[in-house]
This record gives sequence, structure tokens and C-alpha cells, in this order.
Amino acid sequence: MNAGREGAETGVTAENVRRVRELIASAARAAGRAAEDITLVAAAKQNGAASVREAIAAGVDAVGENRVQEMTEKLLAGAYEGAPLHFIGHLQTNKVRFVVGACALIESADSPRLVEEIGKRAVSLGIAQDILLEVNIGREPGKSGVLPENLTETLEKAASTRGIFVRGLMAVPPALAQNKGNRRFFDDMMKLFVDIRGKTYDNVDMRYLSMGMSDSFREAVLSGANMVRIGSAIFGLRKY
Repeated sequence: MNAGREGAETGVTAENVRRVRELIASAARAAGRAAEDITLVAAAKQNGAASVREAIAAGVDAVGENRVQEMTEKLLAGAYEGAPLHFIGHLQTNKVRFVVGACALIESADSPRLVEEIGKRAVSLGIAQDILLEVNIGREPGKSGVLPENLTETLEKAASTRGIFVRGLMAVPPALAQNKGNRRFFDDMMKLFVDIRGKTYDNVDMRYLSMGMSDSFREAVLSGANMVRIGSAIFGLRKY
């Protein structure tokens, strides 16, 4: 991929971001919340550095990347200047060294082993790496994320790991034909989030609940999400 090329379709426009912001604001009002409390992450998978710069100029709060190689290319191109960078895809332990320190937030810490590797790398760099714990809330076989019944164990591991600071939870619920069906998964995530937030752990500050994408972010906000990851609604449909 040429990181300097335009996005997968027509590229991001300020109008796309404005429209997404309006929908977020509408959902937030319906839930009795402030739109300003929702962090908008532009999911930039398969979109070039120029499109990322447009998204930042249009006012997204952060940029999320799914693939380490793509992220590295865009970093070299200076694509993320002006916005925090999040890693939102599945992270292999052998790629941790490229992500820790480069990203303000790793949203997809999905196992005690990965948490340990992130911590080791962060300690070697003399930093504390902010992470979210990814939950496989739909219990989908082969999908990344900690099963709900294993979340406490993973959280306790993270809380006791040097170089780690847990900032919240992330989830990618099953894709359903009727997006309103996702509400039960979003609601379940909110219950987990509130439960953990009511407890005391070292190195844990439950600030973010990241869930909801282009086809489901309104339902996610209604259920309590305060961070959404939006790709096609900002950048246009991807070409595979």
C-alpha cells in the first residue's frame, strides 16, 4: 500500500464528519448525555495518508489503525499529526514492539499474554502504555477478545503489570442483519463497564467504553458508549 495515496473511495470530507457528528449528537441527546463526551475515532483501514489528514482537519478526535504495517507506513508519512493514534485491530505479540509508544491507546488488548508483552515493551521504553481490554461479548468462536467470564482474571493481570494502564473496555459485537439486535450486546458491555468502574484496582481508570462502528454507532451511544470507531461513514466504502 502507498501510504500517500488517496483513500479507498472518494476520500473523507468535512461533510461526512459533520454528518457523523450530528448522528452522534442525536443519539447522545436521546440518552441524556452530551455529544462532547463521545470520542470519535476515524477507523482508517485501507485509507491513505491524505485521507487521514483530511479526517484530522475535519475534526475527528483520534485515528484508529487495524494493521501494523499500514500504520507504520502512515507514521513515516506523518499522517497522524494533529490527532492521537489508536491501534484498534488484532495485535500479535510479535508486533507489539511497533505499536507500544507509537499509539496513545491500544484498544485491542485481548489476552493476559498480550497484556504482559505490552507491559514489557512499555517498561523497556520507560513509559506506561494506555490500553483497553477487548471483550468477545458475542462469544464468537475464532474472534479475538476476552470472554466475559475471563475478564476479571485479565483485568487483575493488567492491574498488576508494570507499564500498563487500563483505560476501559472495547468490543466488536456480532454483525447482525438488524442493527438494533446489537443493543443487547452493547447493554451487556455497559453492565461490565459499570461493574468494573465500581471496584478499585491499581493502574485501572475505567474512562472509555469503545463500541459501535459505522452501521451501529448510534445504538452503541444509546447503550452508553463514549468512544466510537467509524470507518466507511467517514472515508467511504472500502475496496477489497
